Amino acid sequence: MKSSRKIYLLVVATFVAQCLTTAEASKHNILWIYLEDVNGWFSCYGDKVIQTPNIDALAAEGTRFDRFYVPSGICSTTRSAIVTGMMQTTIGAHHHRSSIGKFWAGEEIGDDYDKNYLPESVIPIPIRMRDAGWWTFNEGGKDDYNFMFDLTEWYDDLYFDRAWAPDRFLSGESLAQKSKDQPFFGQLQLGGGKLRMIRWSKHLVTETVSRDTVPVPPYYPDIPVVRDEIANHYDCLLTVDRQVGEIVRHLKEQNLYENTVIFLMSDHGFGMHRHKQFLYEGGIRMPLIVRGPNIPAGNVRQDLVSGIDVTASTLAAAGLDVPEAMEGRDVFAEDYEMREYVIAARDRADYTIDKIRAVVTPRFKYLRNYLTDRPYMQPQYRDPHEKTILVKEYRDAGKMSPEQLAFYGSDRPAEELYDLDNDPHEIRNLAEEPRYHEILTQHRRILAKWITETGDKGQDPESEKGLRAVLKRWGDKCVNPEYDRVR
Repeated sequence: MKSSRKIYLLVVATFVAQCLTTAEASKHNILWIYLEDVNGWFSCYGDKVIQTPNIDALAAEGTRFDRFYVPSGICSTTRSAIVTGMMQTTIGAHHHRSSIGKFWAGEEIGDDYDKNYLPESVIPIPIRMRDAGWWTFNEGGKDDYNFMFDLTEWYDDLYFDRAWAPDRFLSGESLAQKSKDQPFFGQLQLGGGKLRMIRWSKHLVTETVSRDTVPVPPYYPDIPVVRDEIANHYDCLLTVDRQVGEIVRHLKEQNLYENTVIFLMSDHGFGMHRHKQFLYEGGIRMPLIVRGPNIPAGNVRQDLVSGIDVTASTLAAAGLDVPEAMEGRDVFAEDYEMREYVIAARDRADYTIDKIRAVVTPRFKYLRNYLTDRPYMQPQYRDPHEKTILVKEYRDAGKMSPEQLAFYGSDRPAEELYDLDNDPHEIRNLAEEPRYHEILTQHRRILAKWITETGDKGQDPESEKGLRAVLKRWGDKCVNPEYDRVR
């Protein structure tokens, strides 16, 4: 009798184990391919300068989003928002590289800095996935988050490599310790627009695209250094496309591709002025391609999508519940409500203090500039760069057009309004034109309501602890008047 009972229990245990294994194996893998400083000048988005066949193939097998807006034009603020599914302004993560207790060389600042702790209800997505049974990994050396965190709680496998390349994933090391049937959630940080900075990587970008044939937007002067910046970005995108092809091939070789939901996206625009750090289309309207099980194939979406929607959509794709308090939305949900607008924000970047908010509706873009006492091109980290020096020389020689001086000049309006359908480069400010007064008022109201409803923490001055920490890091470069109260 006892023997029969043992056999019965063994059979039941085996059955339960098999069921658990089957359930675990049926869970989808999730892979974020995160592109650094990349504008979506891919051929699947209609670009004619280069061909990006691997990214195009991914788009053809999935859904391409044409109106995807990241929450900021700056890496740490965008990444803080996307990793939590919450706007950076809601969780106090709106100042670039705040809540960091070290100098650049690793020396401790001490306890006198702006420690930003997330509310208990706001849990970064790697923790959510790991707690739910996914193997989590991050390869590429990017952990730019403006709040207190412990990456050992986030990832089973963590690897920092400033070459921003997927080499370790391609070799199998990222998943080497994962159990056989365990699903994974991975983040591959690709160098994208920063690949030109890397001199030691086998992924080194070489000049390919003719500098004479690239398009120069009207807000830039058509001079060699600008053409070189634009062409260099195209060169980087060719390398990115090759890397994406390598990642897809590896997934197929490992029989992982069909069960993996891939999110391909960028954190913000390329490193030229007016794109990176700012809230014009070139800074925040980014590529997003999603491909995998249950994702519509060959689909193109024109509705407004926010970067924080990636988080909610990831949880849903994994079969996990999206927290009710999360600001992001599952864009593939059957009951999905399209956004009437998206918001983006710019606050302090490095030592440069600024404050801008953007409202994007299907046709119009509204920008609110709070600090009109300083130009767009106020002192910043790009000042020593050749592109900044030569562009300023061109301006000072009186050679810039009115469209170019709108950004590179000394004046900044309090409000900007653009008709994106008819003015995609955002060079004709309609804010003071009487016939657009009603539209301007509508966008003002949207922003005011959003600020109140979300509790935009960027409406308050940065804390004295935060300003002192910036001063300790940057010293004499901190010239904005806000630093005077703690200098």
